[in-house]
Amino acid sequence: MFNLMRIAIRNLMRYKRRTLLTASLITMGVVFVLVFIALSGSFKHMMVSQITDSFLGHIQIHQKGYVASIDTLPLTMNMGTQAIKKVEKAISDVPKIEAYSMRIKFGGMFSNFVETTNVRLNGVYPEDEISTVPLFLERIIEGKKGISKGEILVPELLAKGMKVKIGDMIVVIATNKDGSVNGKQFKVGGILESATGPGGRDGYIHIDDALEVLRMNEIQISEIALRINDFANLDVAYNKLRNILSKELNERSKPIFEVHTWEKLSPFYNIARMIDAMTFSIRLMLIAIVLISIMNVMIMAVYERIREIGTIAAIGTLPGKILTMFVLEGFSLGILGALIGNVIGVSVVYILNISNITFDFGRQTGLVLSPTVNFTDILVISTTVIIVSILASLQPAFKASRMEPIKALRHV
Repeated sequence: MFNLMRIAIRNLMRYKRRTLLTASLITMGVVFVLVFIALSGSFKHMMVSQITDSFLGHIQIHQKGYVASIDTLPLTMNMGTQAIKKVEKAISDVPKIEAYSMRIKFGGMFSNFVETTNVRLNGVYPEDEISTVPLFLERIIEGKKGISKGEILVPELLAKGMKVKIGDMIVVIATNKDGSVNGKQFKVGGILESATGPGGRDGYIHIDDALEVLRMNEIQISEIALRINDFANLDVAYNKLRNILSKELNERSKPIFEVHTWEKLSPFYNIARMIDAMTFSIRLMLIAIVLISIMNVMIMAVYERIREIGTIAAIGTLPGKILTMFVLEGFSLGILGALIGNVIGVSVVYILNISNITFDFGRQTGLVLSPTVNFTDILVISTTVIIVSILASLQPAFKASRMEPIKALRHV
C-alpha cells in the first residue's frame, strides 16, 4: 500500500499545474464552507440569545392549553398554589436548570388620565426575572434598572404614543377571572425598549402589584420561564422536565402541564431553521465542487495514461492494484485540499473574530459578531471532502482497471 501511495503522489507531481488547480478548488470550497458555518452559527447564536435572554427564557411551563389561548391571556388557566409546588419540585429534580421566574400575565387598560389604551402586563419577582433573562435590564433605556413596587416599566412605543415619561402617574385597570374590575395607580419607573418578537412589547410590574390589581387572594401563575446553565443542554433538560411533569394528571387522567422550549414559542425559530438549511446547502455545494474537480482530473489522468496502464497491466499488475492506485490519487488530492483549506479557513475565522464586526438585530444595535469554528465542524468537513474524493475517483479508476492490455498498448 505504501508503494502504491508513493506512485500515486509521484503521478500527481507529474502534472503539477493540474494538481495545484484542483487542490485550489477544493481548498476554496473548504474555506468558504468553514467561514460560512462560523458566521451563520455566530449570527444564529446571537439571535437566539437576544430572544431568550431578553424576555422569553429557554423553556416555559404553562397549564395545559394555555399556549393555544395565549393571545387572550386567560386568567382562568393560571396555575394555582398546588400546581406551582409540583412544578417547583420538578424543577429541583433537573440540576441543569439555573434559574426560573414566575409570571402573571394579563391584559388591561392603560390610562394617563387623558387617553386610554390597551396594554399587556407581566407581574414578576424582579430578582428571579433578571436571573432568568439576564439581558432584561439592558432593555431599560430610561429610568432605574429594576422593578419596584408601585412602579411600572412601560414599553417604549406605548410611552411615546401616550406621551408619558419617567415619574408620571398612570392608572392600570384590569378585569379579574371573576369578572370584577379593579384599578391601581402606578408611577412610571422606566421606559422599556421593545424587543423583537411576541411578548417583547409587554409592560412589567411587581408581582405583588399584579396580585392587587387582579384581586387574587393567593398567588396564581400564568407561566414559569426557565434558564438552562448551558444552552447545549437545552434538549436534555427539556426532555427530563417534560417526562417528570407528564406524570402529573388531572381527575380525567389528562396532563396538567405543558412544557415548551423557546423554539415552539417564537417565530424566529423558522429563521434559525432557514440558517441551518442554508448551511446544509453550502455543504452540498462543497460536495459538488470536490466531486466535479476530482472526477475531471481522474478522467483526464486515465485518458492520458492509457498506454502506461496497458504496460503495467501487461507485466502482471492486478486490476485491483491499478484501481487502488488511481483511488489513492483522488484520496491524496482530497487530503491536500482539506488540510490547506482548514488552515486557511481557521485563519480567516480568527481574523474575523478579532476584527469585532458589529451588526444590528431588530432594535438591538452594536452587537458584536463572534464567529467560531469547532473541531467537530472541521472533522465533518474534512471527512466529507475525503470520502467524496474517493467516490469521485472510483469510476475513472474502475475504468482503468478494466482495460485490456493489448488494446491499451495500441492506443495512440
